Amino acid sequence: MKELKKEVQWTDLVAQTLRELHELGGTRQEIEDTLRIMPFHPAMVRGTTGLKSRGKTTFLCLSNANIIFITTILKSKGLESLFDEIVTNPAEWDPSGLLKLSRRVDPSGPQHACKVGCSPNMCKGDELDAFLKRHQPDFDRIVYVGDGSNDLCPVLRLRKQDAVFCRRFRGLYNLIKPYEEEGRLACQVQYWTGAWEAEMLLDQL
Repeated sequence: MKELKKEVQWTDLVAQTLRELHELGGTRQEIEDTLRIMPFHPAMVRGTTGLKSRGKTTFLCLSNANIIFITTILKSKGLESLFDEIVTNPAEWDPSGLLKLSRRVDPSGPQHACKVGCSPNMCKGDELDAFLKRHQPDFDRIVYVGDGSNDLCPVLRLRKQDAVFCRRFRGLYNLIKPYEEEGRLACQVQYWTGAWEAEMLLDQL
């Protein structure tokens, strides 16, 4: 997949891989079991659930994964009520047990006009703006936690009272550093490497 993703859009590639797995006899149960045993650092669980329990934060999951992967993992960790809204690629099981995955932005319809570098399946900046519009009036502060290169677009739209918690040495880190060093970011930046550092940052909110 590492080589193919240079030529095939990522969401399409995952959908293709799921079809191939199904043809080889891979089952829904096997996929769900694999998702349920994926590691989930306890410090990240403590940080997010602790913040949620204080009752002043709305949680948005903005992801280039898919709704089946996300909800299956969250439910297996007892976190199905953590997010107030999940914005991601649609997916559903068909009667044969195939997990059918598609892009959030349908390739046969109007495309987003992102110039920052978002993947064709979704502009995270547009999706964040749409979420904020749905939940007006404005939030006092937005804290964006991310690590992928596709997180740059929404981060560039944050305000001076907002913050990004950026994971070091991942795609977003490599892209955001020049913006920060040149003073082109309006928001505050906090860096983290391990989940325990993210927990400390969340505990300070």
